[in-house]
Amino acid sequence: MKHAVRGQSWVRYWRSPDQPVEAMHASFHREVYHRHSHETYSFGVTEVGAQTFHCRGASHVSAQGMVMIFNPDEPHDGRAAAEIGFNYRIIHLGPELVRDVLSDAQGRSYGLPLFTSPVIDDPMLAAALRGLHATLTGGATAARRDERLTEVLTLVARRQASRPPGDPGREPVLPEAFRSVRDLIHADPAAELTTDELAAAAGASRFTVYRAFQAAVGMSPSDYQRQLRLRRARALLAEGRPAGDVAAEVGFADQAHLIRWFSRHYGVTPGAYQRAGRTPA
Repeated sequence: MKHAVRGQSWVRYWRSPDQPVEAMHASFHREVYHRHSHETYSFGVTEVGAQTFHCRGASHVSAQGMVMIFNPDEPHDGRAAAEIGFNYRIIHLGPELVRDVLSDAQGRSYGLPLFTSPVIDDPMLAAALRGLHATLTGGATAARRDERLTEVLTLVARRQASRPPGDPGREPVLPEAFRSVRDLIHADPAAELTTDELAAAAGASRFTVYRAFQAAVGMSPSDYQRQLRLRRARALLAEGRPAGDVAAEVGFADQAHLIRWFSRHYGVTPGAYQRAGRTPA
């Protein structure tokens, strides 16, 4: 885990070398998270100050002691809600891990839970998440990390999941325009696609494509493509690839371009993210 200083702000990041588990402890002041989503469930606790973000069609504020929960692929942004900034801890857990842990805890197959409130005032859960964060990043044994993870995931699912974990989610019905554009972007996220090419793929005007895509995923086609590039960059960085090579491979203009957008999405630089997986907590 590394400690990165940016003015009054700092970031400590930890990444499991063998599980889809990551944890961050950070203090931000003027930094702004660009609209993005994670492939993971994300559970956070605001410890000092307050942060505001837009999610699920509304603005939310997480003040001191409050819990934030984001479902996988749920677009949101973020910034300080007060001059003093904010200090928070957040844990990212892969959906497959969440499903496996809950299934094992209950002794039967469970689907993925759904959390409908992105900000929750739940002191018990906040304390549990802080404890899990400390366990993950504090040098505990793998067995103890697994035990604590099971305890806290069971608690959060029981107290805050609005859909029982046994009820699988339904695939949303997406407009044809969105599906064709999405498929084109996924075919090669590093490719430079014009709005005319996206419109031609959908057989609709550029404005229609933009609106359909925005309504379906909560971000523009260009933002969505950039996010795919960043997710691929994370995977390559975790493999130990040099940041400059990663930037070129995933479609960024250069390493500085990758660093800028990586930090805006994840709150940590590519170098710090890469080191987090190979240094002791």
